[in-house]
Amino acid sequence: MPGPGGLRPLATEADRERLVALLREHYAVGLFGLDELDRRVGTVLSARFLDEAAAAVTDLPASAPPGTASSSVPSSGPPRRGRRRRGHAHADQPAAGWIPTSERFRDPSTSTVMRVWVDPADQSRHYVPEPEP
Repeated sequence: MPGPGGLRPLATEADRERLVALLREHYAVGLFGLDELDRRVGTVLSARFLDEAAAAVTDLPASAPPGTASSSVPSSGPPRRGRRRRGHAHADQPAAGWIPTSERFRDPSTSTVMRVWVDPADQSRHYVPEPEP
């Protein structure tokens, strides 16, 4: 059924990816638990329309925690090309919202074991030293 402004936009795969990334960021900083994350991600993934998918994030804080995306609702326009930076960098510790991967490697210059973390806001990869046992 069309909304007051005309046809409802369909949720695209890019919209779903942005919303799930935002939910993961808020989960990572402790705004809700794993069960709530699963419920909200299910809502996003099963939604046909953008407004249905965005309902999973509408009650989240308007300003995201530091190190996270700046908006809780995706734009309904086409994805912007230069927003996804896919670089990598060294960091002393992970920032809020970064998600750890299972990837580890030994830095050849220092012999330090590094873990790879991904910032879901821009998909950049960060190498953080593993704590010594």
